[in-house]
Amino acid sequence: MENQPTLRETKKHGAAWFPFNIYPCAIPVDFTQVPLHWQDSMEVVFVKKGRGIVQTGLTSYTAEAGDIYVFTPGVLHALRQLGKERMEYENIIFDLELLGGSGDLAAEKYLLPLQSGRLALPQRLTHDDWGYDWAVRCLRAAEEFNAIQDVGYELCIKGELLLFLAALVGREGDLPPAENADTRRLKTVLQLVEEHYREDISIDRAAAACGCSASHFMRWFKAMTAQSFTTFLNEHRLNAAAAMLRAGDDTVLAVAESCGFGNLSYFNRVFKKKFGLTPREYRRLTGVTTLR
Repeated sequence: MENQPTLRETKKHGAAWFPFNIYPCAIPVDFTQVPLHWQDSMEVVFVKKGRGIVQTGLTSYTAEAGDIYVFTPGVLHALRQLGKERMEYENIIFDLELLGGSGDLAAEKYLLPLQSGRLALPQRLTHDDWGYDWAVRCLRAAEEFNAIQDVGYELCIKGELLLFLAALVGREGDLPPAENADTRRLKTVLQLVEEHYREDISIDRAAAACGCSASHFMRWFKAMTAQSFTTFLNEHRLNAAAAMLRAGDDTVLAVAESCGFGNLSYFNRVFKKKFGLTPREYRRLTGVTTLR
């Protein structure tokens, strides 16, 4: 069965010996949103067309064509649709280990601090920012080398990624704040959802994980994520249900119950509201041939 979605992404991108990949994506064509999560890799979102919402840490931006968003390891981030608009972007993901190990000055001064969170990078670059043109040239060159994959393309991609990081390191201003108590508490709640979304997670239980009252928790969570906790939990359950429908042939009832929905009618209704299809229609259109 396909892995269920997690809020700490652990998927390996590219080959194990060359952990780099580029994914062309569109919201809402490929998915309605990328929920709040974090990972141990570097991730770059290069917006190509349209507009959307990009959240990095606790800050949300209206993303425009040409914008570049940078998510260093451990940084919370999410992408959402802006109204009914469409956003096309490239998702560029790579491990910092790809660029060099310990034992040299570049690794000690830049790569290892980036991996551990001791070095911050700008979270957004736009056309007017210092270093933007340089950064764009690096990303476009990496795209071309990845598309052609001629002899030595791996060396070229590594070189462009190092130059891209140099463009970011040399820029001043608009640096994301270091992880604080709020982001650590938020990760605790997200981990609770990831590990226990199949169960009945009450507001009181989530609040207890943060060490605060239910009323304070509800206000705080909405301020941090722009969603109520109940909405966020249901979104995660629905994404998990969609993954199960794509990957297996369990009954719709079994999928609903496995993802924390005790009422089948309610599950069918909220699933169709999110995906525009009933669970059975969704399964049929995503290629699973054994239908129930």
